[in-house]
Amino acid sequence: MARAGLTAARLTEAAAEMADEVGLDKVTLSALARRFGVKDASLYSHVKNLRDLRVRVALLAAQELTDRIGAAVAGRAGKDALVAFAGAYRDYALEHPGRYAASQMRLAPEDVADSVGFRRSVELTYGMLRAYGLTEPDLTDAGRLLRSTFHGYVHLELGGGFGHPRDVQESWSRSLDALHSLLENWPSPGDGSQG
Repeated sequence: MARAGLTAARLTEAAAEMADEVGLDKVTLSALARRFGVKDASLYSHVKNLRDLRVRVALLAAQELTDRIGAAVAGRAGKDALVAFAGAYRDYALEHPGRYAASQMRLAPEDVADSVGFRRSVELTYGMLRAYGLTEPDLTDAGRLLRSTFHGYVHLELGGGFGHPRDVQESWSRSLDALHSLLENWPSPGDGSQG
């Protein structure tokens, strides 16, 4: 019999909170069971295993992050949209480091098949990039550039990797200026790229 009040959604939210507090790698079924004052076996009525729990946290985080980005970019285009998108991304990662880490997990196609958050994330990214006049395959290439830049920056920032006295926010702003300039002047195929 399932313990009263315990649901997959409640366990997912608690696991997400725990991930933000102690790190995603420290979220275990045993630790979560202790948080609820139940035996590990009580959780298996609601989640299959640790991977299932972490996938649920990843999907929750993707939805939250996408909602935040969507609200930030609404009605904006060009540099305004880029800055709003990037700011929402960075703020979410810094406020919710465990959830953010979960959102970066490699997930199987069947894990994300019904995920509105992941699908909308791609739509928001491509919509912003289309305002720069990009089409495929440049949309994919530019999307990968933005994701790797944003992720790399927040990963280093979360890990204390910026030791130089230069203000981190100033560097972030200048990085966005550079990305905007690049997107406005995206190279055409055959412009000397190394393929």
